[in-house]
Order: sequence, then structure tokens, then C-alpha cells
Amino acid sequence: MAVVMENDCGRGKEMAGFLIKNHLEQLQSIILSPDPRIHYPLHVDFAELMDENPPLAHLIFSQPTEYLPLFDESTIWAQKVIFEDYKKIENASVKAYVHVRINVCGSPLEYPETFPSIGRVRVKHRGILLTLKGTVIRSGAIKMIEGETIFECRVCKHRFKVYPEVETRNSVSRPTFCPSQSCESTRFQIVEDKKTCHDYQEIKIQESTQVLGVGAIPRSIPAILKDDLVDIVKAGDDVIVTGVLTAKWSSDMKDVRCDLEPVLIANYVRRMNEVKSDIDIPDSIIMQFKQFWSDFKDTPLKGRNAILRAICPQVFGLFTVKLAVALTLIGGVQHIDASGTKVRGESHLLLVGDPGTGKSQFLKFAAKLSNRSVITTGLGSTSAGLTVTAVKDGGEWVLEAGALVLADGGLCCIDEFDSMKEHDRATIHEAMEQQTISVAKAGLVTTLSTRTIVFGATNPKGQYDPDQPLSVNTTLSGPLLSRFDIVLVLLDTKNPQWDEVVSSHILSEAEQSKGSNDESLPDIWSLTMLRRYIHFVKGYFRPVLTKEAEKVISSYYQLQRRSATHNAARTTVRMLESLIRLAQAHARLMFRNEVTRLDAIAAILCIESSMTTSAIVDSVGNALHSNFTDNPDQEYAKQERLILDKLSCIDDFPDINTDER
Repeated sequence: MAVVMENDCGRGKEMAGFLIKNHLEQLQSIILSPDPRIHYPLHVDFAELMDENPPLAHLIFSQPTEYLPLFDESTIWAQKVIFEDYKKIENASVKAYVHVRINVCGSPLEYPETFPSIGRVRVKHRGILLTLKGTVIRSGAIKMIEGETIFECRVCKHRFKVYPEVETRNSVSRPTFCPSQSCESTRFQIVEDKKTCHDYQEIKIQESTQVLGVGAIPRSIPAILKDDLVDIVKAGDDVIVTGVLTAKWSSDMKDVRCDLEPVLIANYVRRMNEVKSDIDIPDSIIMQFKQFWSDFKDTPLKGRNAILRAICPQVFGLFTVKLAVALTLIGGVQHIDASGTKVRGESHLLLVGDPGTGKSQFLKFAAKLSNRSVITTGLGSTSAGLTVTAVKDGGEWVLEAGALVLADGGLCCIDEFDSMKEHDRATIHEAMEQQTISVAKAGLVTTLSTRTIVFGATNPKGQYDPDQPLSVNTTLSGPLLSRFDIVLVLLDTKNPQWDEVVSSHILSEAEQSKGSNDESLPDIWSLTMLRRYIHFVKGYFRPVLTKEAEKVISSYYQLQRRSATHNAARTTVRMLESLIRLAQAHARLMFRNEVTRLDAIAAILCIESSMTTSAIVDSVGNALHSNFTDNPDQEYAKQERLILDKLSCIDDFPDINTDER
């Protein structure tokens, strides 16, 4: 026993020495913090510990239950060593509650043996430092539990700590004998003034659906967060949790067999939302973007079309749809006025089309481009599944996040939108416009944020009738349709030239896949590059409307309001907001910080494509047959004259007449 104590003491001093050498700044900030009752984290990289002291790193990996508490105690020794320099500073003190958090990023512990998927966790992983990756699907309430209890022997007055056991649901069992060597007493008393309490929260993490094999159901595992780790993640966050796998008895319900359930006691939690691996954009890539646009300075629309061609390259043509997808993913700028009222910046897109027009292909591709996405189908979605579900967990009600909450800050794709029940569809009204979901279920009244882009696809009801309004053709209500910024109708009309071009494109792709596929995407636009570009322009540019753009948008909106007898559901004030958002998104796509006339007219063309009846521009035609033109800048000049002529404001822009001559 004495040898073990000496070993532990030696290891503790090694740990304290390591902390003083490598983490002096963190120790200093902890000492100088004013509140001694707070629990402080001290972050240690496992890779750094391995380089410095491999035997110690191995002990922490193989016996974390013994050595992690010792590491926490060593922080107190380390603080005492350097405290001499800070004695005179007011509020400086040695903090008793410091926890070492082990970050395994970049270390050998990222190999599959110690970093398995949640479905592959087995008994062999018990008792080692284990790392799991997944999505938080439930975060429980924060509770307070009793920590270590100090007992005193009534005979020899020896004091010792007893820790609560997770297996028995955090209960502290009374000791059966005195650990002191000479004493054999069985009578003890609790030292009341030495009790400690901890914050405690249970979360449930589920493995990501992207890494699952065919036919596999995603597994989940509960994780226990304590002290400074509580309340740092919420439902829908992607996390990496490092901790120790143990087991606890399932709740003792009547007529239910009592089992040991696996549970991960977390030591370190890292949120992945901010650190998307592909979205770290180096300066060289940003220089590439700038170089790309300087090359296309004289023909900017040609540059834009080069980017759009990379969206869903397996689908031929469909220029309007690809532009709409790009503008929807990039989105406008959120506006908050002085009273705190928000006008959303995210756009929503609905594709209405005949079977075989590539709607689901676009949905899947858009989900790949977004850094956070959830795909669901209308038939398999209920109102609770889309918003939040109230679940009973251990005798209390908790909320479990649905698709729209999980996609907060990203994209929610809903395929087969028409097969949803009317009641379920109504639940997403608030989520789409106000970007919140108000819940009053099982005594839980709350509001959750859903800053989500909604991307829907639906089939028309029977044969599409161009003479009928959109709400009749799609069986979607007017209030829901008005919330979509762009509604594109893809009609499979029999067009021999179009069929010939598309069939040759599909057959040539099949031939390429047999042979060597030399043809790369235009210029630099791979999927990763496109994702980086969208992420960069969303974060970097906040476009402002110019007077010219305001004039064009205002004239178009007033004209639509005057002639909106047939399509009243679409021409509300929301349409004006949609035009502003789409114009801002187009300015971002064009790598600019101001919304020009070109952006306003591009937004109008997008909205016009969704107006099947009250179209000002007759040349756009069916969105399905819209192809990429060879000379987009010349084509745009014609469309600009045509639109401004119809809006009766061509005289306000004298530069157009001079340009044409």
C-alpha cells in the first residue's frame, strides 16, 4: 500500500512538472481568476504529453479512472509551486476545482481502435480513454449531484474519501472497513462540512448517418457531462467526446429486466460545428478566388456560369435551377431593426416538377454543399419529427430535437413535400418565416431557434395545368407558398431537340465512366472548392443595396402588385423581401459587397421563372429547358433592356442606351 502511495506521489509530481513546463499561462489565468468556487478546465493535448512523457501518457490512456483524478490533484500542486509569485495580487488564490481535459486531436488515439463508431463500442473498450463522434440528439436538464464524501473512522480518527458509483446511479455506499492498516474498525461517521456537489448533465449522442453502412440503423449512447462541461452543447450539435466507458444499471421498473447500459463519462467535449474539416479556407484558396474573378473582370456572367456548371454536373442544362440552388444556399443578409425585430436572411426554394426532372438529385447535391444538412421525405415526416418531440426519460419529460432543429444554421431538404399531411405542413410555417419553433408540450414551454434553409421538392397534382394558380396545381396552401422565395416549375413537355441533347449527354457520361475520365470540371470548381467558396462568400460579404438596384426592385414589385389577380398568394410583401435577399445572394455569388442593377435583374429573372402566369419576360420559358448560353453577358444586355422597358424605368438609366450604341 505504501509503495502504491509513493508511486502515485511520484506520478503526481511528474504531472505537476509537465503542467508548469507546458501550460504555465493556463495555470496563471486560473490563479488570477476571482471566484474560488467555480470549476476550471485546463486543456492538455495528448500528442504533446506523448512527446514529453510516453510512460505517463500510456498510464492515462490505459488506466484513466485512476490517473485522471491524480492529474486533477496535480494541478493544485502546480498552482502552489507558482503561487509564490502572485501572493501580493488581490483575489489571487489556489483553486481547488481544476479539471484536466485531454484533447486527443492529432494524437495516435484517433485510430479506429480507440476512436470507434458508436455502433462498434464493445466490452473491450471499457476502462480505457475512448473517443466517440456523433450528433447530440438529446440534452437533459442540469442537475446537482453529491460528489465525493469524506468519512472518519470512529476508532482511529482516520479520514478517507468515498466516491459515488455511476453503476448504482451515483449513490455513495458506506465503507465496510477502515482503510488504515492498523485499524479494523467498522464504525464510521460522515464529515458534514466537507461535502462537495457537482453540476451534472446527461446527453445522448447518435452516430452520424453519413458514416453508416447500407441498411445500418444509427446507434446512440448516453454521455455524462460534469462541472465545466455542462451546457456547452445543445441538441443538433456535432461533437467529439473523449471519456471513459463504463456501465450503469437501467432503471428499476416493474416487470422489466434490469440490464447494464453502456455510458460514457466525458472528460472533454469538442463541438464540430465551427471546425468543419473542409471549410478551413487557407489564404492561397482565397487568392485563387480573387484571381478567378480578375480573369473574368470584363465578362462577369461567364465567370458566374462557370461556377454554376459545377453544381450537380451530372444533370444537363437546367441553368435556372442551378442558379436558384446557388442563390438559396448563399442567402441574403439578416436585418435586425432598432426594436429587435428580425427579417430573415435565409432563402427557401421549392421545386415543383414532373417525375424524372432531377429534383431529388438537386436536393442531395445541395445537402453535400451545406456544412450542416438534414434530408427527410414528406411521407416519413410528422410534425413532431420535423420540430421537437417530448420524451419521457427517467421519470421526467425532455425535448428531443427534430429535423428542423437539427438543421439549425444549415439546410433542411424535404423531398415529396406534397405527401405530407396538411396538419404537419402547417407546423413549419413559423420555422420558415420567424425562424423559431414555439413548443408547449408536457409542461415544457420554450422557443427553439431554426435558422434553416428549407429546400422542398414536390410533384404536381396530376397533369400540371398552366391556366390554374400554383396552389391548385400543388395542393399547397397560399400562406406556405408565399414563404418560399423561389418556386420553380419543371414541366416535362415533349421537345424533340431538348430530348436529343439530353440523351446524348447521358450516353456520353456512360461512355466516359467506362473509359478514362479525363474531362475535369471547368477551371477549379470541384465539390470541395464549391463548398469552400459558398462558405467564404457567406461569411465575408455583407452586400448593401445601391440606388439603382432599389429602383429596379421597387418598380418590379409595384408592377406585380398591380397585375396580381391570378397569383395573389405569391405577390405579398414577402416577395419584396425575397427580391432583396436574392439580389444580395447574387452579389455575394459575384464576389461583391454592393448590390448593383445586374444583381436586381438576376433576382427578377429568378422570381419570374417561378411566375408561370404573370410573366413579364416571355423569353425565359420552362425552367426545365433553360440552358447555359455561349455568351451570357450579351444575352443579359438584351434581357436587361426588355425588363427595364416593361418596368417603364429605362429612362432612369441613360447608360443603357449609350452602351447599346
